[in-house]
Amino acid sequence: MRISTYIAKGMSYLANPARFLRFSRFATPISGWLAFVLIGAGLTVSLFISPPAIEHGQTVRIMYVHVPAAWCAMAAYSMIALASLVGFVWRHNLADLVAKSLALPGAAFTVLALVTGSLWGRPAWGTWWQWDGRMTSVLVLLFIYIGYMAIWNIVADRRHAARLAAILAMVGWLNIPIIKFSVNWWYTLHQPATVSEPGAPGLPIELLTPLLLMFLGYTALLAWFALRGTEAQLVVLKRQRDQKSTPAKVTIEDVAT
Repeated sequence: MRISTYIAKGMSYLANPARFLRFSRFATPISGWLAFVLIGAGLTVSLFISPPAIEHGQTVRIMYVHVPAAWCAMAAYSMIALASLVGFVWRHNLADLVAKSLALPGAAFTVLALVTGSLWGRPAWGTWWQWDGRMTSVLVLLFIYIGYMAIWNIVADRRHAARLAAILAMVGWLNIPIIKFSVNWWYTLHQPATVSEPGAPGLPIELLTPLLLMFLGYTALLAWFALRGTEAQLVVLKRQRDQKSTPAKVTIEDVAT
């Protein structure tokens, strides 16, 4: 209960754009450097130290890129849906900007998950693509990302775009549990959860270590994208408001003509 209270207070504090910018001023470089160090360490361990897997051999190294990318694709969209809910219900501009800033990196992580999944699938399953529940639902997630970004770019009125994009984000979140539990609901080439669920078999420490490093590094990178993107969106919004509030300068020559 106390944790949820602290989270709510933290969200309320950062809801103010000025306070958010003060927070991001030191949080952005921290997340950036964390991402650089953790991903660098993760790639070093996964490529040069971690041994090949017994079943998959050297191709297991694709897992260290693929699994964290899929995690970040779903995490980014979940944060978009949550921020969209806040923006839709309480009409909060900053929440809409946070959601918007997460769309492009989330889509990029989704593409990375799909590409590396195909690279993994060819040697592991003998096919580049299979229309199973997990692969198809991740492809649907990419289309939702594209639709979300298209709304922001096509609809001219920012507030109207935010409302439409929020509706799509909230409805589209139903795809996230489908991605998560598709391996349990339907026949799929993907194996069930190895680490995240209670009772899962787990991974040997030499395989788990680089995977966790990449998980943390990707998460820090996603945080960096969210902070930097929101900062940029706030600058654009402030510039637009300044332009609207600047009084028009009318000269005698303009009146005469």
